[in-house]
Amino acid sequence: MSNITVRVPEELKSRMERCKTVNWSEIARKAFEDAAHQEEIKFAAQAIKKMRSESKADWNGAKEIRKWRDAAK
Repeated sequence: MSNITVRVPEELKSRMERCKTVNWSEIARKAFEDAAHQEEIKFAAQAIKKMRSESKADWNGAKEIRKWRDAAK
C-alpha cells in the first residue's frame, strides 16, 4: 500500500485525536475510493454520450428490448 499526506486544520486534528476508536485511515481510503468511482462513472457517461452523438445509427434501446420480447412469445 502507498502512503499519502493529508493536511487538516489544527482544530479538526484535535477533534480527531479525541476519537480514539475511529480508524481515520479507513475513512479516508473509503472517501478516496468513492470519489474515484464517481469520477469514473462521469467519464464513462461522457464517453457513451460522445459515442451516441457520433453514431449514424438510429437505435433505440426500448424498441430493441420490445422486439426481442415479442419474438420470444
